[in-house]
Amino acid sequence: MTHTNSISDANSSQHLTGEELQSLSIKAAPLEPGLYVVATPIGNLRDITLRALDTLSGADIILAEDTRQTRKLLSAYDITTPLSPYHDHNAAKRVPSVIKDLQDGKVVALVSDAGTPLVSDPGFKLVRAAIEAGIDVFPLPGASAVLAGLVKSGLPSDRFMFAGFLPPKSGARKTALETFTATQATLIFFETGPRIAACLKDMHDVLGERDVVLTRELTKRYEEARHGSFEALIASVKAEPPRGELVLLVGPPQISERWSEEEVISALKVQISELGVKRASAEIAAQCGWAKRDVYQLALKLK
Repeated sequence: MTHTNSISDANSSQHLTGEELQSLSIKAAPLEPGLYVVATPIGNLRDITLRALDTLSGADIILAEDTRQTRKLLSAYDITTPLSPYHDHNAAKRVPSVIKDLQDGKVVALVSDAGTPLVSDPGFKLVRAAIEAGIDVFPLPGASAVLAGLVKSGLPSDRFMFAGFLPPKSGARKTALETFTATQATLIFFETGPRIAACLKDMHDVLGERDVVLTRELTKRYEEARHGSFEALIASVKAEPPRGELVLLVGPPQISERWSEEEVISALKVQISELGVKRASAEIAAQCGWAKRDVYQLALKLK
């Protein structure tokens, strides 16, 4: 099989002369053996890169989270590369055989149902195994619900944290949310329609007042974003329950006044175990109105 890949990478042309740029071909070049982690559309099938199409066409095999879903994409672009399932339930069994194929010089493409693999799916297990085996891993960037939601939300994007799905039960969900109380960044979650109202209520209880944006069906026909406070969005989802794929974004906490020492200590106790003394001190100092060195000294005493 002839393996192909796109070589029209902007980064690779940064140091080329004008003459070299003119002669640079945008045609596909042979694919090197290895594992190709390929981002696929999250809704609109036209959100696929030329390089992704080259790779999916030229690979020896495509590992797919759901072969039925991926086959729709391949059919749309007349790609006939063999498909093989790779998901949470068979990852442990499949990894050794895939690594053997890669060691034999095969070109293997990994895709998820939609978006960028390894984001809330088992792809990281295969990538980690490939790296440990000395196999080249090639990321092919593209569609991402996380970044699409962040862009659409209008919330601060200089610092953001993707937290995936929260636990389904309220008690465990609140415990998980406690770890984000002092995080000075936009928080991004995946959630389902049936759980969204309860999730928003727990967030309000734990995180306090924040700017919140609920996006759904990104890049699809019924794409929308609902902006407001927790209370406003709770009322909105109860009046009109959202359907489809949901990305929930929560803005960073607002600094309204200097925290008391007890409040700083409480936040440090939560964050030190997660972030360590130095990073936790910096995160909390950015919110509490204290000097960074004072928060750090308090953290050292707690440790």
